[in-house]
Amino acid sequence: MLYQRSSRLFAEASLVIPGGVNSPVRAFKGVGGTPIFVKEAKGPYLFDEDGNRYIDYINSWGPMILGHAYDPVVNAVIEKAKKGTSFGTPTALETEIAALAVSMVPNIDKIRFVNSGTEACMSAVRLARGFTNREKIIKFAGCYHGHSDSFLIQAGSGAATFGVPNSPGVTQGTAKDTLLATYNDLQNVKDLFEANKGEIAAIIIEPVAGNMGCIPPAKGFLQALRELCDANGTLLIFDEVMTGFRLAKGGAQQLFGIKADIVAFGKVIGGGLPVGAFAARNEIMDYLAPVGPVYQAGTLSGNPLAMAAGFEMLKALNSDNAIFTRLEEKTAYLESGIRKILEANNIAHTINRTGSMISVHFDANPVTNLKTAANGDNESFKKFFHGLLSEGVYIAPSAYETWFITDALSYEDLDFTLNAIEKVAVTL
Repeated sequence: MLYQRSSRLFAEASLVIPGGVNSPVRAFKGVGGTPIFVKEAKGPYLFDEDGNRYIDYINSWGPMILGHAYDPVVNAVIEKAKKGTSFGTPTALETEIAALAVSMVPNIDKIRFVNSGTEACMSAVRLARGFTNREKIIKFAGCYHGHSDSFLIQAGSGAATFGVPNSPGVTQGTAKDTLLATYNDLQNVKDLFEANKGEIAAIIIEPVAGNMGCIPPAKGFLQALRELCDANGTLLIFDEVMTGFRLAKGGAQQLFGIKADIVAFGKVIGGGLPVGAFAARNEIMDYLAPVGPVYQAGTLSGNPLAMAAGFEMLKALNSDNAIFTRLEEKTAYLESGIRKILEANNIAHTINRTGSMISVHFDANPVTNLKTAANGDNESFKKFFHGLLSEGVYIAPSAYETWFITDALSYEDLDFTLNAIEKVAVTL
């Protein structure tokens, strides 16, 4: 494939945007080469500035669960834009989408909309600290909860891609209140509670990690965290920015049967526009201003265009009883095909999957946390990525990211993908 226009655009962007991109992983630093510049997208396909078509397995990092340019979402945004793009006042639509979200997700009574997953997680932690009157939180190495200071401690995803898990600019005072645990290691979490008795406000976790590749929770791990939190007066925060409305209508809480105290949302809930949200039961949410003492605000929170997009997306998911079954079946079909190809070519690998989240790790050993994810053969991943790109298949340009499957993919698209993988596998 030719990438002449993308290469020129990247050079131009690098003069006025740091690194030529507005989010680091897009720069292809983890895989080498020049990023493609996308011109448009429809259904399961991306089309770049050079006219190349790709089957897309990023899907804007998750929200395009029904495909790009999904007509009901696009039409809703267009009609809403005609009436104004932002008011800074309440609108009826905010209540409608809030009521729909609360009806779909277990164990929440109220929800507040913000503008990103980062903001949702940041606000959830502030609320937990205010509610418990404690300062420390536990996060897990490799889980990414946005770029708020509290979370850039072994953050995974883009940070791990660049080999800089701790960002300059994060103060020691902030870092000391973030206790770092190992994902899927229960004893490690118990030790942190023992060493910080009565001081831990919350555990925040991706119930299915997506920022060190897809890493599911070990059997019983989430339930054990729930029990530890209950025993220690600590809140359990599920960062469902990725998993919310993707793994099930009610997200990971529904899928695993675990009740979180606070849930953070993003991606799917915005239908592709910048939206985040956090939600909890009444007694916790009523600690927020203007009812309670914990302050949180946002000029563009509840933006009418974002609410229109998110409302149409949630309505579609709520009304389609087969959507999550179809996603599961398509992703399982892809997993099975990839496994057969890699095994036939004697390529060491591990494939992790939960629902429509999946990742390929070039290591034969189980991948259960950040340390084991880092054992993968990154050179093989780079060849894999660029090989697929040249065949018209776009996966995340980082070994530390999950793939997201969209229902817009046909089985012909999946077979095209598997044929591309077969061609690339012989080169690894």
